[in-house]
Amino acid sequence: MQAYLSHTPLLNFEHPDIQALITSRCWHEMDKPTALKAIYDFVKDDIFFGYSAQDTLKASEVLQDGYGQCNTKGTLLMALLRAVGIPCQLQGFTINNNLKSGVMPSWILKLAPKEIVHSWVEVFIEGQWLELEGYIIDKRYLSAIQQRFKNHQGPFIGYGIATPCLQSPKNEFNGTDTYIQKESIIKSLGHFSEPELFYRQYSNLTGIKKWLYQVAFRHIINLNIKRLRAAYTN
Repeated sequence: MQAYLSHTPLLNFEHPDIQALITSRCWHEMDKPTALKAIYDFVKDDIFFGYSAQDTLKASEVLQDGYGQCNTKGTLLMALLRAVGIPCQLQGFTINNNLKSGVMPSWILKLAPKEIVHSWVEVFIEGQWLELEGYIIDKRYLSAIQQRFKNHQGPFIGYGIATPCLQSPKNEFNGTDTYIQKESIIKSLGHFSEPELFYRQYSNLTGIKKWLYQVAFRHIINLNIKRLRAAYTN
């Protein structure tokens, strides 16, 4: 089980910012199920949904940015869980890029690969492994999309979401698996005890497309996400 608790270059939970966060939230003083729920909710709602510069950001860098997508928010979640002694691993996937329609302009979507690299976090708690994916989308952004499509019935794919039911997705952690993009997953790429092992084998973009994404495209997408989130009204 030690392999699922280790500090790694990406899971840098010894960083002062991460240790300060854990101390301020008293996560290290909680029993493990309570700490898991508190950390999950923090990564889901306090770290906004948005597209990071690259998948291989350190956990401390994701915390500093204050936003991330599946892969980078997963890195932060894993680091925080391991910091309080909760074993976890990553399962990698390929996922259909169709879930980005709505947040990604159609002209960018045409340039993007049809399949991209995706991941979720699996935690070992109370004698069983649980699959956690629902942390990717923050509550305020999800509420904005639910308001925008308040009359939608049935499966919903788009705006970074792929779920059987938009109004009642299984993304809140209550001791069981959580999902928010699962409906667009194509296939599993296996389990990895360290995110570094996954990203050495798989990546989303290379060359000029990677450069364009980092310096321009992701900022356009993130601006769209901010506008959508700002439209939410209580």
